[in-house]
Amino acid sequence: MEHGGDEIIPRAAVIGWPVAHSRSPKLHGFWLQQHGIIGRYDRIPVPPEELGDFLAALPKEPGFRGVNVTVPHKLAVLPYLAGIDPVARRIGAVNTIVVQPDGSLTGSNTDAFGFLENLAAGAPAGWTAAAAPAVVLGAGGGARAVLAALLDAGAPEIRLVNRSAGKAADLAAEFDPRRIRPVGWDDRADALGGAGLLVNTTSLGMAGQPPLDLALDDLPASALVNDIVYAPLETDLLARAAARGNPVVDGLGMLLHQGRPGFAAWFGVAPAVTPALRAAVLAE
Repeated sequence: MEHGGDEIIPRAAVIGWPVAHSRSPKLHGFWLQQHGIIGRYDRIPVPPEELGDFLAALPKEPGFRGVNVTVPHKLAVLPYLAGIDPVARRIGAVNTIVVQPDGSLTGSNTDAFGFLENLAAGAPAGWTAAAAPAVVLGAGGGARAVLAALLDAGAPEIRLVNRSAGKAADLAAEFDPRRIRPVGWDDRADALGGAGLLVNTTSLGMAGQPPLDLALDDLPASALVNDIVYAPLETDLLARAAARGNPVVDGLGMLLHQGRPGFAAWFGVAPAVTPALRAAVLAE
């Protein structure tokens, strides 16, 4: 049991398997220090077979306010939660759990919020997702959060490009078959015409992964380009887009902004994303 004087210290953590790579402790640690909060944010490796026991014990831990959830637990936590917010239900994954005063656990997904806030912070003045079609590459977990966010933001059309056409068609049918149009991988370059936003949610272009092979010739110069990965911070896609004059937004801001609602719920302060925070999270 941890006490600050006679007071129980508020605690939160990130759980996953593995979890050593998570940058969340740097993020929340920076905010704790910035706001002078005596609290803790840890990494806790939780094997899949121990997830249920861990969550059952969580409300009994003095001071524990909740956890962030990373792979492979984002879907697996759902049956253990007393309440799940509508966005998390649509995305089908939870990344933030809050221990309620009565000891029950509620889950939310802040990735869609983080994605939109990151775009808003990095986009040129006046840019809006509702103004033109969006092109989204990939149909995995990241794409689900991006689709939910763009639909809520009023995107008139989303061209969903994926190597497996069937998976893209399934996602379109599930989320909004009227506004999401599946596009075959071979037609990815043609899908860029008239777009106001291009988002890469695939692992292509990540450190250690194959490059993203995508000709940008048909992409309007005003289109915003975003990669949701942040290792490397400037992917080849972002470098090529910037070189031809497109406004670009890297993926780190999505991680930083998605942390804001959880921190506010656990520690009682609404934190801000600043250049100093970016630098602290990127520091090795």
